[in-house]
Amino acid sequence: MDCASSRIPIICRDRVSRKALEYLDIVEKFVEEECIPADYAWSAQLDGASSRWEAHPTILNDLKDKARKLGLWNMFLPKAHFPTISAGFSNLEYGLMAEYLGKSVLASEATNCSAPDTGNMEVIARYGSAAQQNEWLEPLLEGRIRSAFLMTEPDVASSDASNMQMKIEKIGDEYVLNGSKWWSSGAGEPSCKIFLVMGRHFQNSKDPYKQHSVILVPANTPGVKIERMLSVMGFDDAPHGHGHITFSNVRVPVSNIVLGEGRGFEIIQGRLGPGRIHHAMRSIGAAEKALEWMLMRVNDPAKRTFGRQLSEHGVIIDWIARSRMEIDASRLVVLNAAIKIDELNAKGALREIAEAKVLVPTMTLTVIDRAMQSFGGAGLSQDTPLAAMWANARTLRIVDGPDEVHLQQMGRNENKRRESVTAKIKMQKAKAQALFMEHNLPASRGFLGNGMLKSML
Repeated sequence: MDCASSRIPIICRDRVSRKALEYLDIVEKFVEEECIPADYAWSAQLDGASSRWEAHPTILNDLKDKARKLGLWNMFLPKAHFPTISAGFSNLEYGLMAEYLGKSVLASEATNCSAPDTGNMEVIARYGSAAQQNEWLEPLLEGRIRSAFLMTEPDVASSDASNMQMKIEKIGDEYVLNGSKWWSSGAGEPSCKIFLVMGRHFQNSKDPYKQHSVILVPANTPGVKIERMLSVMGFDDAPHGHGHITFSNVRVPVSNIVLGEGRGFEIIQGRLGPGRIHHAMRSIGAAEKALEWMLMRVNDPAKRTFGRQLSEHGVIIDWIARSRMEIDASRLVVLNAAIKIDELNAKGALREIAEAKVLVPTMTLTVIDRAMQSFGGAGLSQDTPLAAMWANARTLRIVDGPDEVHLQQMGRNENKRRESVTAKIKMQKAKAQALFMEHNLPASRGFLGNGMLKSML
C-alpha cells in the first residue's frame, strides 16, 4: 500500500509541512488498522445492548487512548488561528487527514475531531470569555465531555436563519429561554454536557441580523427537555442522536452569553464555515471507501452475471472511471477551500466553502449509489456499510444550510460580473470588427456574422 503522503495532490504538496507528512501516514494506519475494525465491533456492541442510548465506552475509549499516544488529537484547530491550543496543522493539512477520518464511524471522535464539537470548540475558543473557556473549552479539548449546537427549529423554515423564534428575555441577572429546537446533533450522548443555543431577542434591533444571540446552556438546566430522538433515513444514529428539545422558562446567568447580545449571526458565520468544510473533507473519505467496496465486489470471482465477472461489464468499468475522476476533482475543490481559509479565514473563503459544500456531498452520494448498485440487494442491507454511509451523506445536502441557499448566493455573486464581462466581450468584438475591416474580410464570416452578436457591438 502506498503511503498516504505520496497521494497528496501535486498542486498543493509544497504547502504540506514535514510534520504533517509524517502524521498523514500515522492517521491512515490508525484509521485502516484500528478504527475501521473497531467500527464493526462498536456496531455489534450497540445492537446487543439493552439500550442503544446508554454509554458504551470501552471500544471507543481504547481508540482514544491509542490516538492520544500517537499524537492524533484535536488536529482540526488551525495553527494560524489558534496557535496556543492547536496541534500544529493548517486547514489544508487537516483536510488531508480528515479524508481518512471520514472512512470510519469512530475515527473522528477517537481523535476528538468530531462534529458538532469541532465547531463548538472553535466558537468558544474564538468568541468565548476566559471564564467560558475555562469551564467548557478545556474539558471539550480534553475529550471529557461532548456538546451540541442548537439552531434549527421545527416550526419555521430554518434555511432562513432570521426566522428563528427561540425567545430570549433578560430578567435581572439571568436570561430566560422559551422555544423548541430540533436536529440537535449529539444531544443523545450521555457525555453531552453543554448546548450552544441560538435564540432571538425580540426587543432588540430592527435589523433582522442583529436580533439573535448564542448562549451556553448546560444540558442539565431545569426546563430543558429532550422530547425525542429523530431518525435519519431510518437510522437512529445512537448513541450520538439528533434531538428534538424544548425549553420552558430555562434560566441561565447573563455571563453565559457568547460575545454579546445580537452577535449571533456573526458567531454562526464564523462557526458554520469551518463546519461545512470539515463535512466536505470527511465526505471525500467516505467516497473513497465506497469505491473500495465497489472494487472488491465487482472483482469477486464468485459474483458473475451473464457469464462474466462484474468488472468485465463495460458499465462497471465506466462507473469506476467516473468515480475516480469525480473524487479527485472534488478533492481539489475541498483543498482549494482549505488553502483559502488558511490565507484569509473562513469569511474570506465563502465562495470556495460553498462550492465544496454543494459539490462534494452530491458527488459522494453518486459514488456510494454506484457501489450499492454493484452489490445488488446486499448493498441495501446491514451486510455492508454503504446504506448507512448513503444516509449520512444525504443529510449533508441540508446540514449547515441546504444546497439551494448556497447556490442562490453563489449565483447572485457570480451574476455581479455581468457588466464587466459584457464590456470585455464588446471590446473584443469591436477590435475583431476593426481587424475585419483592416484586412477586408467579409462580415458574414465567423461569429461576427451572427445578428445577435453584431447587435451587441
